[in-house]
Amino acid sequence: MSSNEFVRWNQHLQTPVLFNHHEAYEVNSTTIQRVDLNSVYSTSRALSNQERVLILTPLRDAAPYLVKYFDLLTDLTYPHDLIDLAFLVGDSTDDTLAVLASELNRIQQHPDSNVPFHSATIVEKNFGDGGFSQDVESRHGFKAQGPRRKLMGKARNYLLSASLKPEHSWVYWRDVDIVDSPKKIIEDFVAHDKDILVPNIWFHRYRDGVDIEGRFDYNSWVESDKGRRLTASLDRDVVLAEGYKEYDTGRDYMARKGDWRNNKDEELNLDGIGGVNILVKADVHRSGNEFAFQVQPLY
Repeated sequence: MSSNEFVRWNQHLQTPVLFNHHEAYEVNSTTIQRVDLNSVYSTSRALSNQERVLILTPLRDAAPYLVKYFDLLTDLTYPHDLIDLAFLVGDSTDDTLAVLASELNRIQQHPDSNVPFHSATIVEKNFGDGGFSQDVESRHGFKAQGPRRKLMGKARNYLLSASLKPEHSWVYWRDVDIVDSPKKIIEDFVAHDKDILVPNIWFHRYRDGVDIEGRFDYNSWVESDKGRRLTASLDRDVVLAEGYKEYDTGRDYMARKGDWRNNKDEELNLDGIGGVNILVKADVHRSGNEFAFQVQPLY
């Protein structure tokens, strides 16, 4: 067949052309990392969705509390392989760092595969002692509240920035000196599906064999007009500590409301929160919500 004959034979046919506008572009550089936060959610179905939880605890002279702290942590029913732990140790004069390392090593090498957590991080950072002691009387005295709370806010922010990873859905702030808490506390918290949630804190003091139960932490409150006027009259650097006669705010305290025996899930909208136990959706922190060094309204 001649060339002319071949053209005449095929002139009624079309040559197929393949287009692929979506061919993947392969990135091979090891210095480039992709983070997709669109796939990270914080929902009330955290357990079934396998949502990751970051537990954060700042520590200072905390050696006496750590064994009990880890006993309670070990009892948590939320899957430990979905939990990351992080601690900030700063300005300690006791064996906090050594006891923490020992307890973490004990937990993470536990023969029961359900006990170890997904990971644990220790951050060391000193901020200065702020001129106050760590004994109970000094820590909770009025004069210590300003410098103490500013240092606590700074320590929490350092710990958060060093520990929060893209895969975390929830951030659970937990004080080291808690002596009792529900094993399902994480499941109970996330079920409320709130951006920020704090529980009521109760204490037990045993005197002559009698259990004296009471409420603790007046830092969770609903603002009042009296409180707003007082805040406006103070210098910006003044820490307006709650529960002290020096400042009468007229605020409505969560500690005086509700009873876990009647309804442990009763909710109250707050303008200020305490720091003993806080559950925060990770994106709330990612959006820039941190702990203030100075007094700033939360509304």
